[in-house]
Amino acid sequence: MQPETTDDQPTRVMVVDDHPMWRDAVERDLQAAGFDVVGVASNGTEALARFPACRPQVVVLDLQIPEPNGVAVTAEVLRQDPAARVLILSASGEQADVLEAVKAGATGYLVKSASREELLSAVRRVAAGDTVFTPGLAGLVLGEFRRLLEPVEDPMRPQLTERETEILKMVAKGMSYKQIAERLVLSHRTVQNHVQNTLRKLQMHNRVELTRWAIEQGLDEDD
Repeated sequence: MQPETTDDQPTRVMVVDDHPMWRDAVERDLQAAGFDVVGVASNGTEALARFPACRPQVVVLDLQIPEPNGVAVTAEVLRQDPAARVLILSASGEQADVLEAVKAGATGYLVKSASREELLSAVRRVAAGDTVFTPGLAGLVLGEFRRLLEPVEDPMRPQLTERETEILKMVAKGMSYKQIAERLVLSHRTVQNHVQNTLRKLQMHNRVELTRWAIEQGLDEDD
């Protein structure tokens, strides 16, 4: 099995879940797929204590863990390392739980009924900077943010190129970098570069912030 790599190194993952059998199974699946599981934890306190030394690129995190809960852990992990990615793996698909996790900065949300392959694919995509949701939840999240955020006309809005705006609209609609690259006949790297340029112009740190801003501007609406 070839390692799942980022910049020629295995992608580092931490698994946080208070159910030992589930946690061990996820750890085994990730290791078998070539990921580097750099740490595990059974509660929020352990997760935050181990995170600085482990420096995972992706945290696979249950929401309902002993305090602090998954939402609080997500917010603190991203405060410490804005480049980290958090993938929620929860038994709950409730709207309130999903939105809380996303607002805290999670870049993915899967329910535990997901298959092994769906989990591995989600970890790969989150590590690559995509947002990933169990089918049905992406529309819920976009719809809720559209309802909560009034479109803002900002005279100081940074000037984006036509291509950056085109890609940003696709990001706002939940498309992956791969899908955007295929639609625009560009390389995956070119799409990533455009997104990084957009992040820099908007003074944002990650794709979640970018998606929120794009939805706020109404860029997820069909033309």
